Amino acid sequence: METAVDVTGGTSYTVMGTSQLMSVPYALYAKTSGNGQGPAGANGTNGTNGLDGNGIASTTDNGDGTFTLTFDDGSTFITSNLTGPQGAAGAQGATGSQGATGPQGPAGPQGIQGLTGATGPSGASGTNGTNGAVGATGPTGLTGATGLQGLTGPAGQGGVTTAGSGINVTGAGTVASPYVVSATSPCGLAIGQTYQGGIIFYLDASGCHGLISAPTDQSTGILWWNGSYTDTYASGSGLFDGDGNCYMIRRSQGDCVSCNAAEICLDLSLGVYSDWYLPSKYELNLMYQNIGQGNILGLGNVGGFASYGYWSSTELGFSFAWIFNFIDGNASGNYFKYNPFYVRAVRAF
Repeated sequence: METAVDVTGGTSYTVMGTSQLMSVPYALYAKTSGNGQGPAGANGTNGTNGLDGNGIASTTDNGDGTFTLTFDDGSTFITSNLTGPQGAAGAQGATGSQGATGPQGPAGPQGIQGLTGATGPSGASGTNGTNGAVGATGPTGLTGATGLQGLTGPAGQGGVTTAGSGINVTGAGTVASPYVVSATSPCGLAIGQTYQGGIIFYLDASGCHGLISAPTDQSTGILWWNGSYTDTYASGSGLFDGDGNCYMIRRSQGDCVSCNAAEICLDLSLGVYSDWYLPSKYELNLMYQNIGQGNILGLGNVGGFASYGYWSSTELGFSFAWIFNFIDGNASGNYFKYNPFYVRAVRAF
């Protein structure tokens, strides 16, 4: 028989000891009960008295599942750390809710480039386009240089010393003073003559009308433009074209006080004359030949021109304008409008 106690009154029992049962009264009786009750046996001798039992004075929880029992006589006994049998498995819990979707992962590397496909067949030839329009006529070429003047021949013997009506002969007929024959106009005018505020350098067929150069330069270095590249369409290059050119320039560049080559001439006033303008490139050529260094009439440089370039009013497109060079008598159109050159005004009468 096994004896166990729980001193706390619970179910955590501690085995106190075991003892063997040798027999039970019923079994002893059964051994002799074959034919009825046997005779009574003799009384046995009395056994010795057992020791008094020890009572439990206190119980201490050791915190590791065991207890220390202290008995009345001061002895102690530590109960075994017995673990009970494992209980039955509990029922499975309910399935939890699904978690949120995680962020998208980074893009994978680019795949290998595929092979180049075969070249397709050539397309059919297109039809020929229409012919373009004829281009604009290019600008007039530069005037050729004046040929060298031939040597003066020897002085003649005798010679003409008088002339008929309308013919003027000057000079002594010598190397130092050759004869110069010129026509005089019905109005008594001649090239090189001082007239109406300047010097006549051209007469028309009537002999009473022509062009006059200012007696001196209006500038020794002024720009053609007024600070902006524009096409003014001032392309006139012949006789009397300089006047119209100047007003084309003013309309395009703006009216300002002597701010460019054309304006300094339009603003000029000599005596009672204020109709001056910047000459065209051909009008500058006549000035060079008749009263300048060209000297084809034998008058010499009576106009007092510098051996330098003079602006004309003749434009050559968006960026350039023509000058006339009084060094060699050549015109050139490849000078930017911002270059500074001399200016000599003219007027018609």
